[in-house]
Amino acid sequence: MRTAAFSTFYDVPFSNQMKFKKDYPRIKAFRVMDEEGNIINKEYENIPKEKLLKIFKAMVTNSEADKIFNMAQRQNRISFYMTSIGEEASTVGSVAAIKDHDLIYPQYREQGALIYRGYTIKEMANQLRGNHYDVGKGRQMPVHYGSEKLNYVTVSSPLGTQIPQASGSGYTYRIKGEDRIAMTFFGDGAASEGDFHSAMNFAATLRSQTLFFCRNNMFAISTPVDEQFAGDGIGARGIAYGMNTIRVDGNDLFAVYNATKKARKMIIKEGAPCLIEAISYRGGDHSTSDFAELYRNEEEMAKVDSLIAKLGNPITRVKNYLEAK
Repeated sequence: MRTAAFSTFYDVPFSNQMKFKKDYPRIKAFRVMDEEGNIINKEYENIPKEKLLKIFKAMVTNSEADKIFNMAQRQNRISFYMTSIGEEASTVGSVAAIKDHDLIYPQYREQGALIYRGYTIKEMANQLRGNHYDVGKGRQMPVHYGSEKLNYVTVSSPLGTQIPQASGSGYTYRIKGEDRIAMTFFGDGAASEGDFHSAMNFAATLRSQTLFFCRNNMFAISTPVDEQFAGDGIGARGIAYGMNTIRVDGNDLFAVYNATKKARKMIIKEGAPCLIEAISYRGGDHSTSDFAELYRNEEEMAKVDSLIAKLGNPITRVKNYLEAK
């Protein structure tokens, strides 16, 4: 059975020069529009108008719902909430590029993906309140959405457990010959869990039809990325595991959409996984149990301001694009 490109060392090349390797070219982030919403590569200006408007509506709905429910927690109407402010292009744009029957294993900031697939604000409110209209009947804590109808696996509290589950589902789809993938979302913090590495190795060697989507939003609760890893982010790990990998501007809807669409085609054609690392920024606190100002000092905020200037706001970028049409 064919596995990864470097799965065999029977034909390993030799050298009489002793050389340790550490440095390698950094992975550049793919983008289609600049931070203001101007298209810089028209080859990928290809989202149909009707779909683009549906995506934009889901992004705005996601953003407004976050504001309402976050405030509801502050008013003691719900017990807990987690926003996805600033990451709407990553979660909505990626799911818009796959098929409705593809299975999603979320982390906990992918409510935009659910909204795009048809999950209503009322259903969100029922889950957050844990009332008798909630599918889970209050057995889950808030933000742990799930929908069998929408092929969206219920959120799990333990960090990273969804990643190997997606590897297993993707493996099943390949051996059955199905035109279906499992897509899992996770953050840069979850990529530091052992489950991430187990899942990546399993998927790469056994060729799971799995799309790994990392929302690198620069913080694992209070731990910034430069204290999490010394290498070139999460993307470098995909290459190390022998996996097709791309890094994208996570606030660029067109880049996210096109990269995800291409990744799905590759997964089905090759019967092998892909990794997408989306560079973004967590616009709010980790959750309503967090107060980010306590650990985002002046030095950290200077880095943040520099990054935000390069990325822009995902909703504003699409809004500017639509208004210019």
